[in-house]
Amino acid sequence: MDSDRLKISKSPIGQREARREARRRELARRRRRTLAGLSLLLVVGAVAAVVLLSGGGSSTPTAHRVTGSRSTARDSSTSTAGSTVTGTSTGRPGSERVPILMYHVINPPPAGAPFPGLYVEPSEFAAQMRALAKAGYHAITQDQMWAYWKRGVALPQGKPIVVSFDNGYQSQYTNALPVLRGLGWVGDENIQLTGLPPSQGGLSQAQIKGLVAAGWELDTQGISHADLITLNTTELAEQVASSRKTIQQRYGVPVNWFCYPSGHYNATVIAAVKSAGYTGSTTVVPGWAGPESDPYRLPRLRVLGGTSPESLLSELQAIRSDPAPPASYSG
Repeated sequence: MDSDRLKISKSPIGQREARREARRRELARRRRRTLAGLSLLLVVGAVAAVVLLSGGGSSTPTAHRVTGSRSTARDSSTSTAGSTVTGTSTGRPGSERVPILMYHVINPPPAGAPFPGLYVEPSEFAAQMRALAKAGYHAITQDQMWAYWKRGVALPQGKPIVVSFDNGYQSQYTNALPVLRGLGWVGDENIQLTGLPPSQGGLSQAQIKGLVAAGWELDTQGISHADLITLNTTELAEQVASSRKTIQQRYGVPVNWFCYPSGHYNATVIAAVKSAGYTGSTTVVPGWAGPESDPYRLPRLRVLGGTSPESLLSELQAIRSDPAPPASYSG
């Protein structure tokens, strides 16, 4: 069989066939090279089209998205670093002062409660919020307040007010959230990370995430609601700086504001809050916060159980003079 193939290959006919086969192979190679070249041109053209359509090579910046629960494309010049505030800056800082309300438990006080005044009944809370809305107020976050003061970012229509909640009680989710959501309002949760588990009436992580998803701002009172003015440097940093990092990592929010536990602070505590990167902090000193206020000593109004809607509106007007908080306050 091999000898027959050898004879055919040496014959004139065999040689012609060999030459034809060689030409066919050469033509096939040329076609493959041509197709490869065309494919490359198509790929380059497609990439160029995508770049042009996406604005590549243009000097015009594109809108960007900020991470966080309430993040949207925005002008980065309208807010502080890490803020989730949206809106366009007018370039004219706002001057309107903002009252910050302070709530704790939104439930009736149980028998023998050591601080019954910190309990506001759900119906009472709902009536207060409806009265505020009727009086022309609209709840905002502290980040929104700050962006308005510093960049002139427009606020929702109505007189601005912040509704803040301390410690992280479960009733703030079950009883306060539905009321605020019904008004199209948001709250500000000053969470403490330990010492108030769900079994003792504290918020669960799922409920905290629910507040964030509803547009609430998540800030902190530290790890365990400790008396900050009694701590050493390491303990103070743990309460102030570590709590912020933990909440940022756990819930994906900026945590721009600190809330002094029980209102206790001094110059050392303020320095620790600044060092941790907070925009500012709130006290329990009565008054209205304004752009002229020290951002690390912002006043608030504590709302006690038994406060009628009419009394709340009267108290707001009575404390509008915003007394300057002392360097250290125990509330």
